[in-house]
Parts: sequence; structure tokens; C-alpha cells
Amino acid sequence: MRILFLGDVVGRAGRDAVTTELPGLRARLRADLVVVNVENASHGFGVAPDMVRAFLAAGADALTLGNHSWDRKEIIGYIDGEPRLVRPLNYPPGTPGRGATVVEVPGGRKALVINAMGRLFMEPLDDPFRGVQAVLAQHSLGAGGSVQAVLIDMHAEATSEKMSMAHSFDGRASLVVGTHTHVPSADHRILENGTAYMTDAGMCGDYDSVIGMQKGAAALRFWKKVPGEKLAPAEGPASISGVFVETDDATGLALRVAPVRMGGQLAPAMPEF
Repeated sequence: MRILFLGDVVGRAGRDAVTTELPGLRARLRADLVVVNVENASHGFGVAPDMVRAFLAAGADALTLGNHSWDRKEIIGYIDGEPRLVRPLNYPPGTPGRGATVVEVPGGRKALVINAMGRLFMEPLDDPFRGVQAVLAQHSLGAGGSVQAVLIDMHAEATSEKMSMAHSFDGRASLVVGTHTHVPSADHRILENGTAYMTDAGMCGDYDSVIGMQKGAAALRFWKKVPGEKLAPAEGPASISGVFVETDDATGLALRVAPVRMGGQLAPAMPEF
């Protein structure tokens, strides 16, 4: 299976880049499964239902969220009716939506998409490790299993927490990828037991910014500890940033992994397989 994951979409620049380029990118990579983190798609804070529909129409199979899941209040009444939109599974019981979903991919195969959120330097949610363990206990990975791929989006600030998630479930997931910091890491690799890993997929947005936000107001917050100008997404040419994985049909584990970067200010990177 060929899996494309795109990091946090930030603002209009990121939305336009992804919805415009994703159909061609999916065809170019012959991707079977496309997952996009969209938690910053609406002005940098949350995502709206019309944006969810646009990402799905552009070719995404599933969409993940994070700490800005509820910033657009309309999503609260919408998320239960859209199983392809996944919020972190370690929100407390009774929270709207779901933390994992199974999507159909070509060839009669299925993929399990899990969204978890870290707790270091973030909200004090339930334990993401035990949450992921509980979901994985309900599924088996591989050609004869209930799913043929497992993708875990670990939305977290701390690199140690992301790495710990990957090593904890090495051999039980096709890909563990980090989101939230909006800066692509250079540590993409396949772990000892066959799980592809990347600490952060980066963002889909304007990199002439402070993690996607306009530079002036964002930098001023470090100079003056008083309320200032409201943060707004940068609106220049956006880079699309993510990771691409090819798995073994028999095991569902990774054979190859490579970064994906195109457009905007970042140096381009495209898988050669």
C-alpha cells in the first residue's frame, strides 16, 4: 500500500495549496491512502465543515485534528456525522467524534487511521498510549488481518513523546508520524520492527512566517508580554509538506519511507519509488 500523509494545513494559503495540488500529487505518487491533518485550516485555528468537504473532494481519505479541534464551534455538531474526520482519541469519554476510523482503499483493502494527542506541554488529556493500545487491540494488521495498514498521527509538542509512541507500537503500525510543531524533521526512517516513523511532517502553509503565522505579530509576543495584535496566518506561497510510505502487502509494515515537500520556500523533496 502506498500512503501519503500531509502535515498541519495552516490558513487559506495551506488550504488552497492542498486542495489544488492534492489530486495531481495523489496520481503522481499512485497513493492508495491519503491522510491530512487539518486542525489549523481555518485562519490557523480549527477547521470548518465546508473545508472538510473540500479536502475530501480533493482526494483525502481521512482527516486528523489536534489541540485546535473545537476552535470552530460548527465542527462540534458536524463531527459525529463524518467518520473520516478524526479527533484525538484521548479526549475524555463523551467528547463528540471518534479517535480512530477505518477507511476503504483500492483493492478491497482497509486502513486504520488513529489520532492521538500528547500531554507534555499540552492539555492534560487522558493517556494517549493506553488509548492507542486499546484501539490496536481491536484490529490485526496484514494481508489476512482486519486492516492492511495502520497510521497513527501523534499530535504532540515533545519529540520524546512522539518517539516513545513510535517505539511503543513498532511492528504494530505501518506509520507513526508526528504533527503540531509545523517544522518538518529529517529523521524519517523504518524502525527495528518495521514501522515507518517521522517526528514531524511539517506544515502545509507559508514558511515565510512563524510556524504559519504572520511574522510581525508572532515575534512581538516574545518582545512584549502584553496583549498585542491578533495572530493571523501568513498568506504567501505555501509549501506542501508530509511523508510517503510504501508497505509490504503481506505484513502491512513499511518497506520504504521518504519526505514530501513541494512549492513555496522549502527545498523540494519527492519519493523516487
